Amino acid sequence: MSSTISKQDKIYVAGHRGLVGSAIVRNLEKKGYENIVGRTHKELDLTDQAAVRAFFEQERPDVVVLAAAKVGGINANNTAPADFAWDNMQIQCNVIKAAHDFKVRKLLFLGSTCIYPKMAPQPIPEDALLTGPLEPTNEAYAIAKISGLEMCKFFKRQYGDDFISCMPTNLYGPHDNYDLSGSHVMPAMIRKFHEAKVKGAPAVELWGTGTPLREFLYVDDMADACVFLLEHYDGEQHVNIGTGKEVTIRQLAETVQRIVGYEGKIIWNTEMPDGTPRKLTDVTKLHGLGWHHQVDLEEGVKLAYDWFVENVDSARGL
Repeated sequence: MSSTISKQDKIYVAGHRGLVGSAIVRNLEKKGYENIVGRTHKELDLTDQAAVRAFFEQERPDVVVLAAAKVGGINANNTAPADFAWDNMQIQCNVIKAAHDFKVRKLLFLGSTCIYPKMAPQPIPEDALLTGPLEPTNEAYAIAKISGLEMCKFFKRQYGDDFISCMPTNLYGPHDNYDLSGSHVMPAMIRKFHEAKVKGAPAVELWGTGTPLREFLYVDDMADACVFLLEHYDGEQHVNIGTGKEVTIRQLAETVQRIVGYEGKIIWNTEMPDGTPRKLTDVTKLHGLGWHHQVDLEEGVKLAYDWFVENVDSARGL
């Protein structure tokens, strides 16, 4: 049972104030979707099943975008695996089951490319899922996300629900998390270089060797792809969202350093973990559906840094 979404639909974006959710709201509004519903964590705890069901019973959304999650970088994932597994599985189970029970017409679940095996073929095709061991440092988060996308598949298979999933690559942009104890690599670098520039520090320390390869997607591009999939896709298999391009962490650091305007040295702390050596998505499927990214890395880092500077007093994690 496939469905399309319309401008009149009531769309619930779970996680509407985060990096991902806020970008999806911006994109929906830009395209004329005006009936968008959101709840903050204080207003609705998605790990509380009764509260989630009460919300769905009251609001009766037509479309759900499940962008809410407990997220973090290598350090956060590595030190709190039980929390990452438990919280994310509760959020997913509660929202997906409520969406089924209250007859939501379309649901989009957002995962992460960390779901793929550590040594997956590169670029990583969608069918690499569950073909090998995961990266140990974010295994708990990955297992939770795998559970979510498989659940969408099972509800589609058993009940015909139009529940689809996508797997974005590393994201960055407005409303990112800049807490150095739990942030991802891009916002951590932006903050470190900016603060070193302001203080006139002679050097900035970064984790690892700088050799891992990573793909980065500007979050507004990701949001555009998500809305595109809501409008055009109803397949059972999840869809990778990325650029299909990669850089080393060292190249990324040099790009961020240049755009921030920091002139000191970079010191690589090789005692700290690198994570997965390479993680590039195969975006053949998404390109075949007719979507391509618009914002390349240089432009995206400039946009992200401009936002950071404008919001340095109120950005998350500062």
